[in-house]
Amino acid sequence: MAQHAGYSRWCYNWGLSLWNAAYIDGYKPNARKLREVFTNHTKPLYPWMKNLSSKVYQYAFINLGEAFTHVFQRIRKIPKV
Repeated sequence: MAQHAGYSRWCYNWGLSLWNAAYIDGYKPNARKLREVFTNHTKPLYPWMKNLSSKVYQYAFINLGEAFTHVFQRIRKIPKV
């Protein structure tokens, strides 16, 4: 259980840094695009991720997308690492 929690946090922070970089560069990131980049490019670089559930990172990116939806609706502040 602790491994999954750490994995979720790692994915959330990775997604947050990529989201911020893409937004600064003028792109409009979303949770689906983050998940595609993660699955196709980042996950193969870390073999330890194969032992953990894929639902963990999917929900991490969904939660990140919802956090930015709240930012754009001016409900909350920008998420931090």
